[in-house]
Amino acid sequence: MISSGLAVSFFLLLHIGTQAFEILPGDSVNHWKITERAILNATLQACRSLALAEGTNFNFPAQPFTAENVAAACGASQSSKTFRLAILSIQLRNIQVDIRYALNSSFHFDGEMFVQGKKIITDGLVAVKASNKMENYETARQKLGEIMHPLQDFYSHSNWVELGYRLPNSNLIRAGTSIGDIADKSRATCRSCDGDDCTNNILEDIIAGKILTSGYFGLKPFVSTKPSGKCSHGGILDQTSNIKPKGGINKDSFKSSHGHLHTQAANLAIAATSQMLEDIRLAARDTAFLQMVGISRGSSRALCFVTDTSQSMSDDIAVVKTVTNSIINSNKGTENEPSLYILVPFSDPGFGPLIRTADDTLFKDIVDHLTATGGGDNEEMSLSGLQLALSSAPFNSDIFLFTDAPAKDKHLKNTVIALIERTQTVVNFMITDSVVTNRRKRSNSNQPQTRMIAESDAQLYRDLAQASGGQAIEVTKDELPAATTIITQFARSSVVTLLQASRSRGQTDSFNFIVDETVSNPTVYITGRSLTFTITSPTGASQQSTDSRGSLITSTTTVGNFKTLQLQKQVGQWGIRIESNNPYTLRVIGQSPVDFLFDFVEPSEGPFGGFDSLDTRPRAGVNGRLLVSITGSDSATVTEVALVESSKGSEETLGVVESQGDGNFLVQFDVIPVVEFVVRVKGRVQGSSNDFQRQSPTNFRASNLTLTANSENIFIPGTLLSVPFTVASNGPDGNVTIRAFNSGGFESTFPTILLLEGGNSTNGTVTLSAPMNTPSGSDVILTIEAESPDGTDSNYIMLRFSIINSFNDFTHPECELLNRESNCTENCSLTAWNIYVRVTDSEAGVDRVGLIQGNGTFNTSLEAGNAGITLVSYAASCCAPEMEMLVVDRVGNVGTCRFTARDSVSIGVSQSLFLCLRIVALGHFIFKLSEH
Repeated sequence: MISSGLAVSFFLLLHIGTQAFEILPGDSVNHWKITERAILNATLQACRSLALAEGTNFNFPAQPFTAENVAAACGASQSSKTFRLAILSIQLRNIQVDIRYALNSSFHFDGEMFVQGKKIITDGLVAVKASNKMENYETARQKLGEIMHPLQDFYSHSNWVELGYRLPNSNLIRAGTSIGDIADKSRATCRSCDGDDCTNNILEDIIAGKILTSGYFGLKPFVSTKPSGKCSHGGILDQTSNIKPKGGINKDSFKSSHGHLHTQAANLAIAATSQMLEDIRLAARDTAFLQMVGISRGSSRALCFVTDTSQSMSDDIAVVKTVTNSIINSNKGTENEPSLYILVPFSDPGFGPLIRTADDTLFKDIVDHLTATGGGDNEEMSLSGLQLALSSAPFNSDIFLFTDAPAKDKHLKNTVIALIERTQTVVNFMITDSVVTNRRKRSNSNQPQTRMIAESDAQLYRDLAQASGGQAIEVTKDELPAATTIITQFARSSVVTLLQASRSRGQTDSFNFIVDETVSNPTVYITGRSLTFTITSPTGASQQSTDSRGSLITSTTTVGNFKTLQLQKQVGQWGIRIESNNPYTLRVIGQSPVDFLFDFVEPSEGPFGGFDSLDTRPRAGVNGRLLVSITGSDSATVTEVALVESSKGSEETLGVVESQGDGNFLVQFDVIPVVEFVVRVKGRVQGSSNDFQRQSPTNFRASNLTLTANSENIFIPGTLLSVPFTVASNGPDGNVTIRAFNSGGFESTFPTILLLEGGNSTNGTVTLSAPMNTPSGSDVILTIEAESPDGTDSNYIMLRFSIINSFNDFTHPECELLNRESNCTENCSLTAWNIYVRVTDSEAGVDRVGLIQGNGTFNTSLEAGNAGITLVSYAASCCAPEMEMLVVDRVGNVGTCRFTARDSVSIGVSQSLFLCLRIVALGHFIFKLSEH
C-alpha cells in the first residue's frame, strides 16, 4: 500500500511532467525563483492535504504554477494578494542576506563554515515554528526567508553535488545530527583549474572519501587569503581565486567555475527548500501553514476594532457589539468571512490588552462582554491603543477606532503615522460628540453636552485618517449605527482603491478614476461638510449632488460628515468635481481581484549589486525606485506608475517602468516628491479593451534624514538586546530628537537627543530587555524615530524580533511499542493485527500524534496522570500490514514512527517522499542561484 505522501508524490510527477521547471536554455535563475517555486509547491501540498482531510476533491492548476492559480486551486482566489505578499516578503528577506550579510561566510557556507551555517538554519527553524505556534506569521516569514538563503547556498557553494549526491542533505535542518565528514582545516581540497576549465579541480581523495568542503571568498586585493590547498569560491570578485590553487567551485550560474553543475545544484536547492517547508507544515498543521503563506478560506482580511471603553461610551460599545455579530453571522462560511479578529480596548490611564484570534465565536463572546467604565478625565489613551493594534494587525488591514474623547497621548502621532506607512493600514475613526456634532445636537435637542472633542483634537484624528487613506467620520451617538455600514463594506473580500485624495484647505478640484471590467460595486466615500459635487460617467452623462433623480448614483447615504455614493457600473473613465470651502477627503473603492503591491527599494551598496527593500522612508528630492507586483491576474501588465501629490494638489511624478517578469515591475523615478504622495498604478489585463487604475490609500512621505539599523532578530528573554542605529543628514548642524517604542512594552533605554553635524552621521543604541516569562514565539516590533532639529522632518525604522526562550530541545518524540497482536496468515482478509504504542517526549512534551499511512482504526488518549504522554491503539486487516504515524512535540520537532504486522519498527525524523521523488526530474529543472 502506498502512503498518502508517496501517492501525492507520484501524482505530482505525473501531473507536472518533465516540462515543470523548464526555462530557456542558457538562462540561470536566482534565489528569488527558487524560493517562489518551493513555496508554490509546498502550498499545493498543504491545500491537497487539507482537502483530503475534509473529504473534498483537489485539482492541481495548470502549469506554470503562479500565486494566482495556486490560490484558486486552494479555493482561495480572494487570497491571491496576501499570498503574493507573503511570497514577496520571504523572497525579499532571502535576497537581503546577500546584501546585509555579504561577507559573513556562515550565511553562505563559504570557507567550510558548515557548523556555523547549519546553526543559522536550525536556530532559525526553531524561531519560525515558535512564531507560527503563536500565530505571528509575519515574524515567521521574515525568519524563514533569511534561513532559506544559506540552505540554498549550501548546494552551490559546497561540493555536495560533486560528491555525487542527488538528494538534499536532510540533516541541514536537524540540529544534533551530522551533515557529513568535513575537511580538516589543514587538509588540501583543490588543485588549480586548467585555465578556465575547473571541471576536475577538486582532489580525487576528497571525492572518494565523500569529504565536505566549500570555497573560500574574499574581496580585498592583496589582503584576502585562504588556508593552503583550499578551494576558492571563484568568480571575478573573489580575490582568493587568484591564490593557488586557483579557480573556484561555485555553481551560482551557468557561467560560474562549476557552472556545468548549476542545474543539479539548483534542483537540490529547490528540493531542500521544499523539504524545510514540509517540516514546517507538519509542525504547524495545514491551516496554520497556509496562514503563514497568506492563504485563507475567507476574505483574508482582519476585522480590527480599537474602542474607547470609558463611561460615556456605552452607546458606542453597543454598536460595536451589533456590527460584530452582524458581520460574523452574515459572512460565516463565505469568501467575506474575516480571517482574523482583533480588539484593543482603551480608556485612561490604561489600554489593552490586545485580543487577537481567528475564532469568531470567541471574539463575539469577548466583544459581548465589553463594558463601559472609568475614564476619569476628558482625555483617553486612544493613540496608545491604535499603536498596539497597528503593531499586530496584518499588512494592508483596515482598523476602526471608536471614541468620543480627545487623545491624551498626542505625542505618539508621528510614531502612529510611521506604523501606518510601514504596514499600509487604513484607519477609520468613528468619532461621536466632536465639537461639530455637539453643536448640531444641541441645536436639535437643546440638551447640554458634558463631554466633547474640541476642533483641534478632532483634527488630530482627521490627520491620522488622511495619512492612512481612511475616514474620520463625525456623527452623534444616535447616528453611529448608520455610519457603521462602512465596516460591513470593508469586510468584503478583494476591496481595491481606485482613487484616494484629500484637500486640507477647502477648494474646488476635479478628480478622475477608471472603472475596469473586473471592478464591481464601485462606491464613493466623501467626508466633509457644506460641499457639492458633480459625477461624470464615461459616456459624458453627469449628475449633481442636488439631483436625486439621476441614474449614475444608484443610492446615497449621508450620516454626519460622511457621504456614501453607490455608482452604476460603467466601464471607462469617470470624473468627480467637488466644490467646498472646508477640508474634505475622497475615496473611491470597488471589488476586484486585480490589485498591486509595492516596496520602496534602493540599489545595494554591497559588492554584489541588486536592490534592498527599505525599512524606512525614501530619501526626498533624489531619485528612487519602487518594486511593483500585480496580483489577481497572470496576464496583467503595468503601463504607468505615478507618485501623486495627495493633499494640496494633483501634481504627478511619472516613473520609468521595466518588467522583471512574473508580474513584477521595477519603476525608477528621477526624483521622489518632498510632499505627501500616494502611489497610482495603471495597466491592462490581457484581452481587456480598457486600462485598470489602482491606488494606494496610504499617504507616504519622503525624508532628508537617513536612519539605518541592523541587529540579530532573535531575542532571548532575560538577556539585553542592543540595537545600534545611525542617523545621517545633509541639513544644518543641530540636535536630533530620538524616540523609540516597542510593541511589547519591554524595558528600554535610548538617547533622546543626538548631536548631528550636517553632512555627517551620528550613532546611538536602543537596548531592550524582555521578562523571563515572555512566551516563546512572541514577537516585538521596535520603532526608532529621528526628528530633525527644527521639527519639520522625521524618519523611522521598524525592526521585528522573534522571542525564543531556548535552543536546547531539538529531539522529536519517541515511540515505544507496548504490545503487538497479530494472527496474520496467507489469507489476509480473514485475519487482523493491532498494536499499542506509548509516545513520549522528555523535553517539551507531545503536542500531537496523527496517522499518515494506513487504513485501520486509529485512536489516541492521554496516559492517566501524565498529560505529556500519548497512548496509541491501532487495529487493521492483515491485508494492510503497515502503518506510519506522525509525532510532533510542543516546540515543533517532527518525527515518524512506522510499524508493521511483523516484528519490525522504524522511528525517525519525518521526510516528505514528495520532495525526494521530485529529484527524479533533476534534468528538467533549470534554476539559478545568485552570483553569491
